[in-house]
Amino acid sequence: MANVRNLKKDINYVLGDIIEAVYLFEMSTTGKPTEQTNAIIDEALASFDSLIAKVNAKKTGNTKAHFKQISTELEQSATQLIAKINAL
Repeated sequence: MANVRNLKKDINYVLGDIIEAVYLFEMSTTGKPTEQTNAIIDEALASFDSLIAKVNAKKTGNTKAHFKQISTELEQSATQLIAKINAL
């Protein structure tokens, strides 16, 4: 992990790309949002908020392990969201 700024960028880009994929799916199928796509977007935004709050937490003890855990959570969250998009 190079620094906090890069971790925040990774969180933003990964979850932003997932939301963009949902929008592309909507445009290529029905042309408008559905309940399932809105739920995926809401889950991505909640994950974003949660991860950014964890990054901004001040008293974490072992900083390196804390950021490694956040990176792992980002990967797991992204994998689950992509699986949900593929299931649509």
